[in-house]
Amino acid sequence: MTVALPCLSSLQAIGTVKGPGENANQYAFITANNRHVKVGEFVYYDAPTDDVASGMLQILGKISARCLIDHLPDRMFADTEISPEAIAAIVGFSHPNPEIYEVTVDVIGYFDPRLGFLNPRKTPDPGYRVYLASDECLRQVLNKKQPGEIGAAYLGYLLLREQNAVPIAVDVKELVSTHIAILAGTGSGKSYTAGVLVEELLAPHNRAAVLIFDPHGEYGTLADMRGHPKFMAEDGYAPQVKVLTPDDVRIRVSSLDYYDILALLPEMSDRQQSILNKAFILLQKHRRGDHRWGVQDLIAAVYEADRSQDDDGNEKTGSSAPALEWKLERLERSRYFHTVDHMTPRDLFQPGQVTVLQMNEISQEEQQVICAAVLRQANQARMNTQKGNITDDDENYLPYPIFILVEEAHRFAPAHEPSRCKTILRTILSEGRKFGLGMGLITQRPGKLDADVLSQCMSQFIMRIVNPVDQDSLKYGVEAAGRDLLKELPALTKGQVIIAGACVNTPLLCQVRQRLTKHGGETLDAPAMWQQHFQAHQVHQREIEQAPPVSRSRPRTVGGVSID
Repeated sequence: MTVALPCLSSLQAIGTVKGPGENANQYAFITANNRHVKVGEFVYYDAPTDDVASGMLQILGKISARCLIDHLPDRMFADTEISPEAIAAIVGFSHPNPEIYEVTVDVIGYFDPRLGFLNPRKTPDPGYRVYLASDECLRQVLNKKQPGEIGAAYLGYLLLREQNAVPIAVDVKELVSTHIAILAGTGSGKSYTAGVLVEELLAPHNRAAVLIFDPHGEYGTLADMRGHPKFMAEDGYAPQVKVLTPDDVRIRVSSLDYYDILALLPEMSDRQQSILNKAFILLQKHRRGDHRWGVQDLIAAVYEADRSQDDDGNEKTGSSAPALEWKLERLERSRYFHTVDHMTPRDLFQPGQVTVLQMNEISQEEQQVICAAVLRQANQARMNTQKGNITDDDENYLPYPIFILVEEAHRFAPAHEPSRCKTILRTILSEGRKFGLGMGLITQRPGKLDADVLSQCMSQFIMRIVNPVDQDSLKYGVEAAGRDLLKELPALTKGQVIIAGACVNTPLLCQVRQRLTKHGGETLDAPAMWQQHFQAHQVHQREIEQAPPVSRSRPRTVGGVSID
């Protein structure tokens, strides 16, 4: 049985249905109420139903376009000294709103608490009254979860209503299982929004296991959650924040594959690549199950792979092995790749813990390999744990779902360019749902993000984007948002976001709430910093000028350093 929801905001209708729209899922209504007919606003009409117990069905829709179709003559607006309303009253036009609008509505459907929105696939007949949906109705039907419930992430409030009138909470289960993309231009607030999301994931009613790949070192401020009263619970829960700086990054060489190692080495000939591949296969065969082999073991395998016999049966080593040894020793000197030390899945993931992996001092090639290695091992850990192939004493044992955020995702899965991360990202995005591994991709250049990767993100947070190439990429890669809302992208201001996809019942415009922790990606105030340093320099100069003369018998110093 379908339950009629309290959508009625007042008994006053805001318009009357004119007829069908351009497509089968649209209708048009006529109104003089310009104040409430904003693009993205929610309206409804009452439709009769065969189910007597349900009463009238309230068919919700979203305004997608509006057009001024009748108004006072243009000449009345030409003279700014004369009031058009006064002239209209003189000629006998006494209607308080002389402008008439035709408004197009995309039908969403009626809401069933069990099934969500059901579209009747039938537009209203001409003459039906159209009403503005109430705040109470929208609070019930827009969110799959209500703020504060287990599995809810409260992000802000509905943009077109009064502040906090309609709180917006997304479904964490859908986010983690079907993946998300946060897409925004520079300075639009994507990292801020991601910080709000992480705060909600670590709140007492969620206690998620989260890892963040942080190329710019922006998420270290999440450490403010430690001891913050908003994140504490009566049962003693408090979120753990583990910030790993580049000096803390440790990747075991044996966790890399052949192509990872190839990406870390200088350019080499085809023969050298062949010898290295053969050596890698030999090493895997000889050290099967051993997770502790290092660069020197690989060098020994290279010499074994490059060994051959001459016509007299004498063994000799080719010229490729010494060249490969020289290149592999460069890898051995790396700060990040080691024989024993390693960031294990059990270290990186714990319920109620967010791990921030800062990589702001690491080269692009090393970032790619580190990300690929961590993602690959996390994926294998969840698969093997879920299938019962490993026990709880294994470093890869992860008996709970995990969520991974990748900032600057276009670096790790670029369109039309090779990348060490792209293959494993595609695998996780297509198969991770079955094993409880969720991904969140954050980028300011969706046009540079691999289209297959973007299309696998079933929930989207889209913020202000001005670049036409990036806007076009969204039209094909993010279908859930709807063309009408995507037209709003250039007009969005900082902190305003389109939320669409599996995490909400229908696409909507949201104003992101204020963060509880400090934002680490604030834009520097260059003029203020210039003023500060200029004034400090002036003070220093005056101190030098007012200082007594220094005897030439003693060396002159500035800051303890001799300048003679």
